[in-house]
Amino acid sequence: MGKYEPQPFSIEQKIEWLADIHFLPVQLENAVLNLDEEQLETPYREGGWTVNQLVHHVADSHMNAYCRFKVCLTEDNPVIKTYDEKQWAEMNDVHKLPINISLTLLHALHTRWYEAIKLVSDNDWNNRTVFHPEQKKTIRLWYLLGTR
Repeated sequence: MGKYEPQPFSIEQKIEWLADIHFLPVQLENAVLNLDEEQLETPYREGGWTVNQLVHHVADSHMNAYCRFKVCLTEDNPVIKTYDEKQWAEMNDVHKLPINISLTLLHALHTRWYEAIKLVSDNDWNNRTVFHPEQKKTIRLWYLLGTR
């Protein structure tokens, strides 16, 4: 979906990214609201996942992100858990459950996620870190917010 370009810390950027987390479930729900079954089973780009897989992937990805934020804020430079997104997108729940299950999950998850991080101090955004084992590097919480 594109390569993330790291952004320097700023209050304005923080407000924008927190709003993205706060409002994403409604925006995603509105984007798929009137799609029929055929449209949901259409890849969003050539060689890509179907819209159905993409909606379930956002829920999977954001559950993992939420956990990463929580461990980052409660542990000292924890090693984060990685997962195989492609295998998750092929699992039975993705193929059998309607997207409203993941949309409902996202509404609850983003309410929790936003509440957990909306008052994080600027110091913590810049100094709390996690270790990413696949990338073999330490990542600041601020970077995680940008890649959410």
